[in-house]
Amino acid sequence: MIADLPLLSLVIWLPILGGLTVLINGDNNIWVRPLALLVSLLTLVATLALYVGFDISTHQMQFVEQATWIASYNINYHLGIDGFALPLIILTAFSTVIVVVAGWEVIQYRISQYMAAFLIMEGLMIAVFTALDAILFYVFFEAMLIPLFLVIGIWGGPNRVYATLKFFLYTFFGSVFLLLALLYLNHVVGSFSILAYQQAALTMQEQIWLFCAFLIAFAVKVPMWPVHTWLPDAHVEAPTGGSVILAAITLKIGGYGLLRFALPIAPDASMYLDGLVISLSLIAVVYIGFVALAQTDLKKLIAYSSIAHMGFVTLGLFIVFRIFANSATGSGAILAVEGAVIQMISHGFIAAAMFLSVGVLYDRMHTREIGDYGGVINTMPMFAGFAVFFAMANAGLPGTSGFVGEFMVILAAFQANFWFAFLAATTLILGAAYTLWMIKRVIFGEVTNDNVAALTDINRREFAMLASLAGIVLVIGVWPAPIIDVLHASVEHLLTQVSQSKL
Repeated sequence: MIADLPLLSLVIWLPILGGLTVLINGDNNIWVRPLALLVSLLTLVATLALYVGFDISTHQMQFVEQATWIASYNINYHLGIDGFALPLIILTAFSTVIVVVAGWEVIQYRISQYMAAFLIMEGLMIAVFTALDAILFYVFFEAMLIPLFLVIGIWGGPNRVYATLKFFLYTFFGSVFLLLALLYLNHVVGSFSILAYQQAALTMQEQIWLFCAFLIAFAVKVPMWPVHTWLPDAHVEAPTGGSVILAAITLKIGGYGLLRFALPIAPDASMYLDGLVISLSLIAVVYIGFVALAQTDLKKLIAYSSIAHMGFVTLGLFIVFRIFANSATGSGAILAVEGAVIQMISHGFIAAAMFLSVGVLYDRMHTREIGDYGGVINTMPMFAGFAVFFAMANAGLPGTSGFVGEFMVILAAFQANFWFAFLAATTLILGAAYTLWMIKRVIFGEVTNDNVAALTDINRREFAMLASLAGIVLVIGVWPAPIIDVLHASVEHLLTQVSQSKL
């Protein structure tokens, strides 16, 4: 039986140990790149085995592993996954394969360190999604930032030091509050079990303080307005692989943290303060959409677009309380949470594709300024086709994954409040505006300069990357059922938890 195998430890430690092996081999070994690709592919296969063996009929944690880690403090190596974690684990494994392929020819110095950093980061991020012990979660939550910090700091752009320091300060600030919350819960419960925390009987005051701590910690990761300013700088300075992982996975840990900690542990405080989160989410959707319109740097435009799209995630998670208040059934709440998670998954693939597309252009022209391009379709027709497709998906074109999550959240928002849905729906206009503005100036029109005229179309490696992402975006857009089926039991259980007062 697949469920009896220690697959979670495998998908955590295989890339970490593989990354260390790649690091030891050094840059002079011709097997560095193939070995990194092999390890990432084996990890992806192992995560797909998790999907095959996953029981969609239950909300219980599956593939559970538990062993004593630090007995004197009752800290355990406790792993398990549910419907929320599984899609994010598969997204992490797939994104790592793409990053390894993307850096195959582009990274020409410190190759072993580059590949090792992403493999180790993969294992640490998967561990975050599987940890059921609070200290284990916190250790991996912090440790995953170290490889990303090094990737931006070593292989990043000219202002990489500023970007890495800002990234570190913001994330460290949020992590302090998370640690305090976890330690307090241990004092109350007498355990570091996350599942035990979710059953704790907490007063309203305790819940409010804990909720605020969780919100600060995970809002930085999402990132929510106004703690979002580190993201554009990090994206601009990061190499292409760093931007892909940052957009595809790191931001999703913020949404996952709210699902795993804030909502089930402090449901009454979540309901009491839902207006705050809804307001911040709508500001992200509307205001940041206008900010994206003003950008002249390709990466900055996509980065601000990511903030706006992640606003749908937090909006979907917190409108559930308004839906419960206005509706006798929970169908709208289920739609909202499932839409939020699908938006996380969809954005992971679309944002990765968008940043890879920018990377393809940057590798050829070494500029991200929109004004330096124009008429790319004349010299790179195959690339232009992919770029337009991903741009349309980013704008929420029906038939692509970008439409599914946003549509579900907007539809659910109508059951909460008409104006929530109206403001959220402005993304259909703003998203199309800044996306079409970018495509018009970069892809279409006449060739504007000699540098564009000298461009060559994508090679087989680049085609494989973009085609695989395009296929996934299209499949999710027309057939999201495999993700929804995995989510459904966990979503119903979460909504049962948040609808039952602990007071």
